[in-house]
Amino acid sequence: MSWVPVVDLAGSDAVEAVADACRRVGFLTVVGHGVPDHVIAGAWDTATAFFDLPVEQRQQVAMPRPGYPYGWSPMAGETLAASLGRQSHPDLKQSFAIGPVDAPTHAFADPDEEFAWSANLWPDALPAMRPVWEAYYREMAALAARLLRVMALALDLPEHHFDSMIDRHTSAMRALDYPAANDVLDGQLGASAHTDYGTLTVLLADTTQRGLQVQGPDGDWLDATPVPGSLVVNLGDAMARWTNDRWRSTMHRVVVPARRRQSIAFFHNANWDAVIDCIPSCLEPGEVPRHRPIAAGPHLMQKFRSTVNTY
Repeated sequence: MSWVPVVDLAGSDAVEAVADACRRVGFLTVVGHGVPDHVIAGAWDTATAFFDLPVEQRQQVAMPRPGYPYGWSPMAGETLAASLGRQSHPDLKQSFAIGPVDAPTHAFADPDEEFAWSANLWPDALPAMRPVWEAYYREMAALAARLLRVMALALDLPEHHFDSMIDRHTSAMRALDYPAANDVLDGQLGASAHTDYGTLTVLLADTTQRGLQVQGPDGDWLDATPVPGSLVVNLGDAMARWTNDRWRSTMHRVVVPARRRQSIAFFHNANWDAVIDCIPSCLEPGEVPRHRPIAAGPHLMQKFRSTVNTY
């Protein structure tokens, strides 16, 4: 049995179950999430089709320069452990990423925010990809907003507490393709150990084999194997800071699989200028915040840039 608890978002005890999972684990596997099966299947199947394209066709949508946020990143293009200042072998995966799918309707706070709204790149060889990915992105954004409303109630806040902080979110979505274990350097991982940076992540993961591992309180790595039809949700650094670390942004990694493995991660972020500051209800009398206030966007950009491999 996975250490990550299963939570039915349609259940009568969803608020209490989410609160318990966020406090103990920082991860939860959600069922009853309401995302239509055909939308999930469309995103999954086109991701597989993209990674099966000849490399020349994938290169047509390669990230135009190191650090560009969207497009195809080849094998070993990233080292996630670097976001925590740790040295590690490059991560053994390739990826394809997009950002916001609707045009912005607001003025940008700074050039870095404009960068986060950079154009998405779509492969000419796979015209079906854009519509199904945009549909899945919108479903994930709606699910993240719903999750944050449940989490607000779990924190004794008004249900819509977070709404005004995420109505201009710069969330990213990334398909990940991990090759089977061969020619692996000593200690190399599919995704090196890291925490996520934003509010929360929603992961559509392979349910047929091990890969994702979550670090337990004693430092052991525990397999997180989702049940069919579920989505894996984990908290990011922003939520840990909001809750004064009462809720966990948990270290996790992906081991190199025995067979090819795929996933799609939706990294939900707050608005660029949203202030991530300790929620007063998360402070005991006389307690002080553990973290200084930060703006969500600059924190995200610093973490992102630290992970990009330029060789």
